[in-house]
Amino acid sequence: MTENELIALLRLQHAPHIGDVTAKKLISNCGGPEAIFDEKYSNLQKVDGVGVFKLKGIFDREHLEAAERELQFIRKNEISCCYFMESDFPDYLKHCIDGPILMFKRGNIDLSQKRIISIVGTRQITSYGMAFCEEFVEAIAPLDPIIVSGFAYGVDIYAQRAAVKNGLQTIGCLAHGLNQIYPKVHQKYMPDIEKNGGFFTEFWSTSNPDRENFLKRNRIIAGMGEATIVIESAEKGGSLVTADIANSYSREVFAVPGRAQDKYSLGCNNLIKQQKAHLLTSAADLLYHLGWEVEKKESPIVQKQLFVELDETEKSIYSYLQKDGKQLLDVISLECRIPVFKVSSTLLNMEMKGVIRPLPGKLFEAI
Repeated sequence: MTENELIALLRLQHAPHIGDVTAKKLISNCGGPEAIFDEKYSNLQKVDGVGVFKLKGIFDREHLEAAERELQFIRKNEISCCYFMESDFPDYLKHCIDGPILMFKRGNIDLSQKRIISIVGTRQITSYGMAFCEEFVEAIAPLDPIIVSGFAYGVDIYAQRAAVKNGLQTIGCLAHGLNQIYPKVHQKYMPDIEKNGGFFTEFWSTSNPDRENFLKRNRIIAGMGEATIVIESAEKGGSLVTADIANSYSREVFAVPGRAQDKYSLGCNNLIKQQKAHLLTSAADLLYHLGWEVEKKESPIVQKQLFVELDETEKSIYSYLQKDGKQLLDVISLECRIPVFKVSSTLLNMEMKGVIRPLPGKLFEAI
């Protein structure tokens, strides 16, 4: 992307009536962002779905001057810019009609891997949500996914901290410019996240973390991932908005169930009840619905202890499967007296070691 193209994109973003959908129509019809401002106003009016109102003031000098000021900020702070037509733009987000035309990023983000999931939830995370979040991220760590969230209080920051803890790349989608951070208390987590991941935002340095910006950025969280996971949510909340957006993008949505009387499980339970989300009780549910597979390691012979070492939990599960044959995850949990979330992460580790294998119907057997 050239500097002139960037200026043109910034001018489009600053024009009050030009949203991302309209901007994409203009770019497509004119052949690029620069060409829009070389085109006759009368010709722009003829673009399907644009019209006089949306074009009002598009050529005003104030938008050019604002774009030039923002460009100075971008240069001074060495911020990277991602244009939706280029390869460094998040691939899944390219397919969202209302996705941003331009985003700004900071950190060491590498989108070359294809497995990306978004994790969201209440800001009032409970001990149940904390435990599930940490165990779930640990369980899927062998698959090396990118964890996307909103860097907010509660589920967001727990998911991103769990990603860092397990050596996974994580991306925070912000509702303001890169000249600040919200909430300020999370500033201490930024170095670790930028070291292996980073931050995306579509907002300028002049943007504050206003309520409408959080709602707007939710579409980026939903659009970036192959799936969106809601760990906890009250009956109403931003995470449910994100889930609805993900559904509108035809993405898979998962929700963690909770007790009927728990306030911060109502939203998840309703998503499942209304068939807006798959029930998520373990990493195995995610793998099954997304068709993700763990790369198999060679030498899957358990009897040769020189090649395979199992901890006590793994030995218990392996002995049970050897004795009783193929079994469901829930049955393994019940018979071995191990919590489901622990069985899920253990089975994934055992699969990586090549001592068990998953079968159709959510069954597992010893090799």
